[in-house]
Amino acid sequence: MLVTLKEILSDARAKRYAVPAFDFTEDIMARTIIETAVACRSPVIMMTLQRDLDSGGGHGWIFQSAAAKAAAAAVDIPVVLHLDHAGDLATVRKALDMGFSSVMIDGSQLPFDENAQLTRSIVDVARPLGVSVEAELGHVGGMDLEETSHAENVLTEPDQLARFVAQTGCDALAVSIGTAHGVYRSLPDLNLGRLRELNAVSDVPLVLHGGSGTPDDQIRVAVQEGICKLNIYADLRIAMYRGLKTSAAMHDRIDPLPRELFRPIREELAAVVREKIELLGAAGKA
Repeated sequence: MLVTLKEILSDARAKRYAVPAFDFTEDIMARTIIETAVACRSPVIMMTLQRDLDSGGGHGWIFQSAAAKAAAAAVDIPVVLHLDHAGDLATVRKALDMGFSSVMIDGSQLPFDENAQLTRSIVDVARPLGVSVEAELGHVGGMDLEETSHAENVLTEPDQLARFVAQTGCDALAVSIGTAHGVYRSLPDLNLGRLRELNAVSDVPLVLHGGSGTPDDQIRVAVQEGICKLNIYADLRIAMYRGLKTSAAMHDRIDPLPRELFRPIREELAAVVREKIELLGAAGKA
């Protein structure tokens, strides 16, 4: 069933677990993620990035949203269709037209007042439609997906958080405490003391981006200190590559059946999805 981000994160915050949020691009990813979540009885957030949605002349908007919405309608666990890292109102409006139940507006590289103003404008458009809005305060850096540029982290300041939430009315807030997007060159050391301060002054559930590769022990503590949603993408890409190499090595015919060709990829993906669900305490919460 398709639900909003606000609905599932409210339960996660009350019961001190986090919901896994997986970026996906293709049917093989969507199907594997949702089937694994059903098997684990876990709520799940299906996320898409604008660069993937715009691919193929914009056909990603059609196929990715259709895959997630059809699957959500067919299963009995909560599924959120979430636009990840939108940068402007036009992109958000397109997601709203396509039936997304949640959007994330990323004004984190803007000055505080401009970020708040942009976020408020998104809330004003999305809330009347019953769509949740995630924002970001501070900035989670790291490499972009093409590994062509790197941005530095800017930690979220506790004295700004309550003011930002009050001014914007956002339903969830991504905070920066030391994670980074992409594949880590060295292991992160999360500022869990800062997270504790942020959660103490926040009226909304907190989100952690850059979840791939972050040590499990730090993730567990972060969930106990208020993180209710963890974003995961790089770990899925790494799993798919492992599966692809296995598949290529095991077939000596030129025309293997698709189910045989994709099986190792799906198995690697499912293992990672299951691992994250269990790590976050989301198993059995659907």
